[in-house]
Amino acid sequence: MLSLLGILLSLLLLMWLAYRGYSVLVLAPVLAMVAVLFSTPPNEMLGTYTQVFMQGMGGFAIKFFPIFLLGAIFGKLMEDSGAAHSIAYALVNRLGRQKALLSIVLASAILTYGGVSVFVVTFAVFPIAAALFREMNIPKRLIPGAIAIGSLTFTMTALPGTPAIQNAIPMPFFKTDAFAAPGLGIIAGVIMFVGGMLWMNRRLKTALAAGEGYGEHHDAHIKEQDFNHLPNIYGALAPIVLVIVLNYVLTKFVFPLMDTAYLADKKFGAVSLSSVAGLWAIIVALVAGCLLLAVANRKYWKNIKQSVNIGATGSLLPIFNTASEVGYGSVIASLAGFVILRDFMVGLSPGNPLISEAIVINVMAGITGSASGGMSIALNVMGETYMQLAEQFGISPELMHRVASIASGGLDALPHNGAVITMLTICGLTHKESYLDVFVVAVAVPLVALVAVVTLGTMFGSF
Repeated sequence: MLSLLGILLSLLLLMWLAYRGYSVLVLAPVLAMVAVLFSTPPNEMLGTYTQVFMQGMGGFAIKFFPIFLLGAIFGKLMEDSGAAHSIAYALVNRLGRQKALLSIVLASAILTYGGVSVFVVTFAVFPIAAALFREMNIPKRLIPGAIAIGSLTFTMTALPGTPAIQNAIPMPFFKTDAFAAPGLGIIAGVIMFVGGMLWMNRRLKTALAAGEGYGEHHDAHIKEQDFNHLPNIYGALAPIVLVIVLNYVLTKFVFPLMDTAYLADKKFGAVSLSSVAGLWAIIVALVAGCLLLAVANRKYWKNIKQSVNIGATGSLLPIFNTASEVGYGSVIASLAGFVILRDFMVGLSPGNPLISEAIVINVMAGITGSASGGMSIALNVMGETYMQLAEQFGISPELMHRVASIASGGLDALPHNGAVITMLTICGLTHKESYLDVFVVAVAVPLVALVAVVTLGTMFGSF
């Protein structure tokens, strides 16, 4: 019981201190050791740190570092070449200024589904959104909600094939690929998109009826963009289309035809193709996307070497933040009190592990303020258990994958979420001004979509 108390105290401190803005890189190992003090003799602390925490952290970094690295480079190349701006600007022109909200949502969605991080999406889309909203006299406070629909919801967790890390993390645990349970993913995506748009359009209508306009905002921090010298829209879209299509072709057709018997060798970890094919496909697709992006938009580069270097450096903090949370989860899973906690989590729905999985991942994502971090902790300590339960109850691993991915994108977007804080900072707005919209479209509506997927999956299985 003392061990369980230590785990719960550690989790509460993690949530509170993360909310207060302390770095997870420091919090994760320190609070893991707090939990250890309640469970084992003090002389085991260093051994737990080097042999459990660091092993868990290193294992995650080794497995997923290429995706973080290539995703960050791809996003930086999209930003610096002007390709991201070109897509957003073209959508605004095509849909018309009367569809300002929809234009910003779709621009954010296309970029995120193509592998661009939410941070780059916000940098790319916000200047266009600010100019458009100011011209149409639409309240500026609605911009974060529109960007959040496109970047923090259906393209991050639901749509099949998205190269987002939230869709990649479940793959090794369930031996699936990025296109797991495509039908359910699309249904969830539609719920998130339609629900988010209904809310934002209602908010817009209410604001306009009250006579509220753009507001007194100087927007001095906006980086000026010359919209007359942007890449051709086809050259801007081509790398994104390539990433999505190549990911699918490699996963479904190319890799299954390859001779991969060598993977059974101890040298390669004695793994099966299903354990690595999904990761391989995303890695190759992102490499190809970066190369095409560099070539197709070559005349727009100012310093491509600098863009690549900045993108590579920018990948380090996200990967090590998430890896530290995995190390924390590894320590918690090694403690005696975790058996009680594990049995409790499974017991949340003893006849349906989908419900337990959805709750556990959502809660952990909320505690850490991170979709990838919360899901990594949950699956690191419970992934094997959920896979065994899936086999026991005849549940498809693809369904477990999709529920895990969607569940990570619910409570993660609470006020202490790093992406939310960064988005509001870039937009020059406060939580008081804009967080309600972000909460509804990125927390409440995705939770509705999650309930729908769990219900449909329980009734009809994976499709």
